[in-house]
Amino acid sequence: MNTNTIDDGEIAKFEAMAAEWWDETGKFKPLHMMNPVRLDYITMQVAAHYNRDLSADRPFAGLRILDIGCGGGLLCEPMARLGADIVGVDAAPRNIPVARVHAEQSGLDIDYRVGTAEALAAAGEQFDVVLNMEVVEHVADPQGYLDACHDLLKPGAIHLCSTINRNAKSFAMAIVGAEWVMRWLPKGTHEWSKFITPDELFGMMTKAGMEPVDRTGYVFNPLSFTWSMSPKDLSVNYVTAAVRPAG
Repeated sequence: MNTNTIDDGEIAKFEAMAAEWWDETGKFKPLHMMNPVRLDYITMQVAAHYNRDLSADRPFAGLRILDIGCGGGLLCEPMARLGADIVGVDAAPRNIPVARVHAEQSGLDIDYRVGTAEALAAAGEQFDVVLNMEVVEHVADPQGYLDACHDLLKPGAIHLCSTINRNAKSFAMAIVGAEWVMRWLPKGTHEWSKFITPDELFGMMTKAGMEPVDRTGYVFNPLSFTWSMSPKDLSVNYVTAAVRPAG
């Protein structure tokens, strides 16, 4: 960001907002709680797909990664530290200055933009990895959105997508529990009818031209207040991996 075009008062506002996004005890606490398992899944899948050694200094060097719906950069910054050439895109204009300020404060070079998957695809952009985390349940046309995600993948590239299953348990946990009882999220953040089952998501990704290769659940333990991965329990939150065929 060219700070010469913004006055100090505006920078101060963005810095205050950035501090809130990255406050692990603030209103983004649920996302911070889930972030370690999200990062574990992402790094394991990308390392396996591209035969990278995660113990290396910058194991993702040379990989161009896109994070759609990047928010304040909670995934972009770890990817940058792992050596990736990372592009963070969000349709909410207010998020991008926040993410830019925090990246500058962290000494990281991240290409943040206001935009959409469809616009990037129309511009011919392509990536080695597309991160699509907790976005597909918020779009008006999931199939069209996943079609755009396919087009953003280089041949042979990998797409990682997480969302929320649609069943009685997910309504109880993601809406009643998270929004009404715990008040982690504002009421109305999610619409249960827009949740997507794993089979539906696999079907849409296949229709988009991707080959699904994995699906894993994120499971919340209310006693320890921690998240873990489960290959068997996809009843509420889950994540998928799919590949654009190289041919």
